[in-house]
Amino acid sequence: MLARGAAHDASKLVEPEKSGFDRVLPLLRGLSYGSAEYRALEAAEAGLVALHHANNSHHPEHYGNRGIAGMDLFDLVEMLCDWIAAAERHPADGVRLDINVERHGIEPQLASILANTLARWPGTSGRALPGTP
Repeated sequence: MLARGAAHDASKLVEPEKSGFDRVLPLLRGLSYGSAEYRALEAAEAGLVALHHANNSHHPEHYGNRGIAGMDLFDLVEMLCDWIAAAERHPADGVRLDINVERHGIEPQLASILANTLARWPGTSGRALPGTP
């Protein structure tokens, strides 16, 4: 996990991803995850997003049709850490587990485990759980 943490999203720091993320990350600031504006930016940058997902196994999309079912426990932990870090860009929203459960077809048992983990994660204290299943 330490090695994965050190290498997390390193593909954003080299081409062909770097220039795209240099352009897109400032546009994400202030956008609520799952909002119409967020979805529009994600659609406009679909090629960059697909490339990033292909390069990073902590994204369910990395596994194609298998999605979450293709992941291992290391991927899941890193994914959850990624969601928490991304939520720091827009703290009022917290981690939108409700959106991610629907988006990735997360089964109720795993959704409950993720919600329980977020509830105990230092610094998330409930704000991470709007619409939690």
